[in-house]
Order: sequence, then structure tokens, then C-alpha cells
Amino acid sequence: MGRPFGVPVYVAPSWFLVAALITWIFGGQLERVLPQLGGLRYLLALFFAVAFYASVLVHELAHTVAALRFKLPVRRIQLQFFGGVSEIEKESETPGREFILAFVGPLLSLVLSGIFYLGLLAVEPGTVPGVLLAGLTISNLIVAAFNLLPGLPLDGGRMLRAVVWKITGKPMSGTVAAAWVGRALAVAVLIGLPLLTRTGALGTSARNVSGMETVTDALLAAILAAIIWTGAGNSLRMARLREHLPELQARALTRRAVPVESSTPLSEALRRANEAGARALVVVDGQGDPTALVRESAIVGVPQHRRPWVAVSGLAQDLTEGMKVPADLAGEALLERLRASPATEYLVLEETGEIYGVLSTADVERAFVAAMARPQGK
Repeated sequence: MGRPFGVPVYVAPSWFLVAALITWIFGGQLERVLPQLGGLRYLLALFFAVAFYASVLVHELAHTVAALRFKLPVRRIQLQFFGGVSEIEKESETPGREFILAFVGPLLSLVLSGIFYLGLLAVEPGTVPGVLLAGLTISNLIVAAFNLLPGLPLDGGRMLRAVVWKITGKPMSGTVAAAWVGRALAVAVLIGLPLLTRTGALGTSARNVSGMETVTDALLAAILAAIIWTGAGNSLRMARLREHLPELQARALTRRAVPVESSTPLSEALRRANEAGARALVVVDGQGDPTALVRESAIVGVPQHRRPWVAVSGLAQDLTEGMKVPADLAGEALLERLRASPATEYLVLEETGEIYGVLSTADVERAFVAAMARPQGK
């Protein structure tokens, strides 16, 4: 939809579903407040839905601007079924920055609510502008209040994470605490929201709640609870991922390789590799400079009896600059390098340009899965 501050904004397909739902519900309310509008009420309700999500976008832009201010890259902003999300690629370096990064979103929603309320005071109640401004005032207030609830993945959960992180000195402890509060919050929403509606605590008399409205409230509570529960679990998994990322080191995962010329028969190249205790083949030119990598999958596909007659050049992939990886790369920097140039094998080089070996994507994946399977803190 655009690139404010250089960050792309996307609208998920689920947004159209919720926009239609808001249009239908708000249009029904307008029929009671402004019956003279007739069918135009749904056009006005659609405008409200778009304006509401524009407010959500402003909320997310607050997170984005703060992240960019702290030199944290933002992959994208996505508007979806229940609100939006700013995909920040790195963690904050300090709990203080994490708190600020989380708080600016709800703060801006409160500011927007105040602005719309001041506009409401300047117009006549019961008019089209009055109804729209009242709706935007209340909706932004709800967005701010909901996001301030102290459980991940909500902004309040990230603020709680920052506080626990500050107290304990451990970001993982903050994530665990905020994630479990988020799960408790999901259960509270699942059970409490329908009860609050039935008892009239949300402004609805229990006598006026029809069976259909009861089902709708229960469905809404279930969807909200599922989103919060899933988000809390994802936050835990991402925290564990970042905790184990430093274990992924190019030097430790690299296979030893032997250099062979392009005309070398595969059987001879494998014999040399076995003698040297190597598990990879690098094709070099006459000066010994690497030009290609022999793909492991291609070797497996050549029958034993054919290997003396197949040259390694026919099984090799030409080296590109993106396939050359420094031996000292590790953690997130290593994964970003591999994501930037997808391949099955990479040539690992020392700082001097000397060949260190070959890094297989399959080895990185296995190491990653093994690291994630280990208990927290080990």
C-alpha cells in the first residue's frame, strides 16, 4: 500500500473480512442513530472501517519510527484481521529501549483518541461527523487499552518483559514471564468476555442478550483468546531461537574440502577426499582459485559404476559472490547471509581468502533444530 519511512505496508486478505464485519455492525448501529441515511449508512460504515484501520496504521508507524530511531530494521507493516503488526527484525539492546518501543504504539492511540474527542466537542451530536468522531474516539481508546494488557504478544506484554528484563538482567526471563501472563490473559478473555456481556458489565443488559448475540460473543472471545495464546507461544519460540542463534557458527559447521580440477573424474575426486578425511569438493582453476562447488545431491545421483567416467565439472555449481561466506560468521549474521543468497552449499573462506571448507545448508538446518530442541538455558 506504500512505503512510509521506507518500510512497506501490506494489507492481509483477512483485513477485507474484518472490514466487511465492521461495516455490517456499524451500519446496523447507524440505522438506530441516523435512520434518515437509509442505504448510505453502509457506505458511511465502510468509511469508518477504513478510518479505523488508518488509526491502526498510525499506531504501527509509531513502533516503526521508534525502531528505526534505535537502528532496528523493520521488514514490513501488515494490517490484518485483528489490528496490525510491525515486523522488527532485531531485538532491542536494552530493556529501556524495549519499553519505549512497546509503549509508543498505545500512547499514540491514546493521543488519536484525544484528538478525535476534541473534534467531537466541536460538532453537533447526532450528526454524521459526530457519530464518526465518537466511533473513532472509542475505538482508539479500546485499541490503546487492549494493547496495554500485560501479556505477550500485546504491547503491554512487551512492556512487562522489559520490566522483568531490567529487574533480572535476563531478557529470556522477561519473555517467559510475559508469555505466561499472555496465556493466562487468553484464558481470561475466553471465559470472562462472554460472562461480562451476559451480566451487563459491558453496558448490555442480560435480558437483552439473544442466543445469536451470545454465540457471537463466545466466538469473538475464542478468536481473541486464540490469537493471544498463539502469539504468546510464538514469542517464547522466537526468544528461544535468538538465545540459541550464537551456537550457529560457520567455522564449526563447515565440512573440510579438497580442491580438484574440473576435468577430474568423480571417482578420483572422492578417493582424494576420503584420503584427506574431507566431505566436500571444491573445483579450482589452474591457479588454484575456486570456481565452483560440487553439489552433494548430484554426487549421490551418480551410480557407482558411472563415477570413473563423470567429470566433477558436470556436477558443480558455479560460485557466485553470495556463495562465499567468511569463516567467522555466526548467529543471525550467518542466517541473514544465507537468506540473501539461497543455495545448497557455500564456500567458506578465511580472512586471507584461503579456502576453509564447504558449508552445507542441510548441516545448518540440523544444527538449528538440535539447538532449538535443547532445554532453555543449556
